[in-house]
Amino acid sequence: MIDVLLVMLIFFMTITSTQVLRVDKEITLPVAPNSEKKENTRAEAVINIRWDDTTKRAEINFEDKPYPKEQLEDLITILKTRRGEDPKYRAVIRGDKKLPARYVADTMDACGRAGIGDIAFSVANKEAAK
Repeated sequence: MIDVLLVMLIFFMTITSTQVLRVDKEITLPVAPNSEKKENTRAEAVINIRWDDTTKRAEINFEDKPYPKEQLEDLITILKTRRGEDPKYRAVIRGDKKLPARYVADTMDACGRAGIGDIAFSVANKEAAK
């Protein structure tokens, strides 16, 4: 019985750490006080879009790899492959609070071209303490 519990503990620790690694801590999420926590039982693509105030450019990241706007076809190819492996595959877009909407629209378009129709947005339900 203890062996089974230890195996389950290791499994949940692995799953949790994988999810945490996909989150870009540099992004300040927009606030939506009435937001609800999503169920996390499906495979998903966590796409981080960071805004750089100094260069006034967005940086799209998926699995710690940057995808400039000119290379979104590479991201679409990867997302198509993942979508083909799991029909319930979805995308979660984590866009910076200062990010212009056109970059979110470009990312949504890339997801749509990859065949992903289920897209969620990551927000905070309260302002983060600084």
